[in-house]
Amino acid sequence: MGFVFLEDVGKVELHCEKNNTAHKTNDISVNRLIVRRGQSFLVTFELHGPSRPTTDFLELKVETGPQPSEALGTRSVFGLPEGCGKGSSWKSKVHQGSVFLAGSITLDITSPADAPVGEYRLSVKTSATASVGSSLGKLLLLFNPWCKEDWVHLPEEEERQEYVMREQGLVYKGSDKYISSMAWNFGQFEDDIVDICLKLLDVNPKCLSDPAKDFSARCNPIYVSRVVSAMINANDDRGVLMGRWDGRYDGGMSPTYWNGSVEVLRRWLKNGSNPVKYGQCWVFAAVMCTVLRCLGIPCRVVSNFQSAHDTDKNLTIDYFFSAYGVRPKQSPDSVWNYHVWVEAWMRRPDLSAGSLYDGWQVVDPTPQEKSTDVYCCGPAPVKAILQGHVDLKYDVPFVFAEVNADRVTWMVFADGSKKNIFTDSVSVGQNISTKAVGSDKRVDITANYKHAEGAEKERAVYNQAVKRVNIPEENSNGIHNGKPGVSMKIVELTKPVSGKDIDLKLVLNSNDSETRTLVINVNVQAMRYTGIPSSQIQTELKELKLLPNQDLTIPIHIPFSVYGEKMPESNSIKVSAVVTDKDKSEAVYITEKDLVPESPSLTIKAIGSELQYSDMTAEVVFENPLSEGLRNCFITVTGSGLLTETMEARMPLLKQGQQLRVKMPFTPYRPGPKKLVAGFNCDQFRDIKASCNVYIKPVTGVVPPLRR
Repeated sequence: MGFVFLEDVGKVELHCEKNNTAHKTNDISVNRLIVRRGQSFLVTFELHGPSRPTTDFLELKVETGPQPSEALGTRSVFGLPEGCGKGSSWKSKVHQGSVFLAGSITLDITSPADAPVGEYRLSVKTSATASVGSSLGKLLLLFNPWCKEDWVHLPEEEERQEYVMREQGLVYKGSDKYISSMAWNFGQFEDDIVDICLKLLDVNPKCLSDPAKDFSARCNPIYVSRVVSAMINANDDRGVLMGRWDGRYDGGMSPTYWNGSVEVLRRWLKNGSNPVKYGQCWVFAAVMCTVLRCLGIPCRVVSNFQSAHDTDKNLTIDYFFSAYGVRPKQSPDSVWNYHVWVEAWMRRPDLSAGSLYDGWQVVDPTPQEKSTDVYCCGPAPVKAILQGHVDLKYDVPFVFAEVNADRVTWMVFADGSKKNIFTDSVSVGQNISTKAVGSDKRVDITANYKHAEGAEKERAVYNQAVKRVNIPEENSNGIHNGKPGVSMKIVELTKPVSGKDIDLKLVLNSNDSETRTLVINVNVQAMRYTGIPSSQIQTELKELKLLPNQDLTIPIHIPFSVYGEKMPESNSIKVSAVVTDKDKSEAVYITEKDLVPESPSLTIKAIGSELQYSDMTAEVVFENPLSEGLRNCFITVTGSGLLTETMEARMPLLKQGQQLRVKMPFTPYRPGPKKLVAGFNCDQFRDIKASCNVYIKPVTGVVPPLRR
């Protein structure tokens, strides 16, 4: 909608393309008015006669939500002559380009930098006696990271381009020793996504119970990010995604299917705001990143490796072993191989008069624990987590534990008794990672969350956190048991690759003068990334003598024929060794190693001239590495600005050694840096991803396909 005709006014030009370009929303649309708060936009009125701005009456009104009012900030009246609507939160002034004699008058209209975001109704009156105004249509108002007065203001342009404007990114997965990246298509500027994001706000429980208050509260990014955190999961509302971690995905898609957020959000809308099946942490976080960037809140996806899930808020994680390896949980606490959340950038004047807690805030949509009776988390200031200020809102103790909890390992004996083997204050919270600004490099941001492990400052912060959550000091003192009589480590002999056998060795060494008779139990388990065993792979029991000051080496061979069938719904393999001294039953030693087998190679490339509106082809190649056929193979390809929807190709059987080569035509419709993302799944393999970067050059003089 560029202009409208009104009988009492004439032609009204909304300058959608010009305004949207100035407000950096033209990637969403140039046919509807989408602007950012705190920044002026133009509206031109072509009146029936010469214009006299000092005396002409031109009253504009903007309203959002039901029962709009000036008191709630959801209604404002302003216009000409200048000073009309004195005290109004929205302002207007005559633009220098107005041609008064021709009856053309252009207004610079500016919303306040704290106006509620969302859809507004815009109307105009040309007579003070008119009872109602004429509708000019609707405008969308978004947060503005370019505006210094907006709470989401981000100072650096390069960071605004990365954390607001970039439609593709990387999500880090695996484990702390096997970090891998997968490309993700955020797609926040696809035509319909902004409307889906607003629909998400409209069906949140707070809006349904008190819509006028909710629409007013949308001025606050703290409130909005908390609502979005709750609405991405479907645990207690009409949220976007249903989570599932048990490996059974009947009636939906495995979480590994998704390559991007657009298809998830569109399915949610198409389903009548009923949840999409299924998601896990990286899907929840990436979809939330899409929603926040679309609304104008700078954000990034963050992965925490060895991430603790502390359910009882005592900042410790109990971890149980038995002779056959990791036991099913005796407590709801766990340590995940990795966990993914979102950091959103905003001020926190609710916590400090200064800027003490401004900046990155953790917001986590994965439904782990309730916060004020709702499955949501954050915003938790990263600066508060670093300092151990766990008595601040929102959910700082939970996030502090995720990155810095102590891990207590227990040995559980046959009679049900248990023994504290050791307390580990180091391993939780490793290699906290996010994508670099302007490149596909990984950035380690662990130092933003905690001081260096082993440093006095780190322990001091931990002990302060313990006091702030009122935990008795003895429950979380970080004490480590003394130096063991036997040292052990598991060493890789070959790089673990899915489809191939894995070889390791267990190396034991005694640091005293006695010969020890050891009972050695080596266990191999398939693990979900949440730290829960999914199935037993193999176990081996040996009784051997360990001589003083000598290494004892035990080979560990894990055939693919044994572990392969256990892995499709598992993230990793845990190899653990539980060693007891036959002559000293109280002497128990434990070591473990997590393996994440590397996926077989999948490649994707773009063929053709990288020009806007030019025909191109995506070529995806996968070769079966196994000595058996792969069943029910399918490939997905997506990429915002390149493909309007996800494309799929299926093959019932890919024979031994056979190569699958798929070509998919596409026509890029938005210029700039883009990314093609491919996914491959079959019965034997899950979650194989590939991507390639494509830089689409803009063209002029070409009429683009009609977009909303």
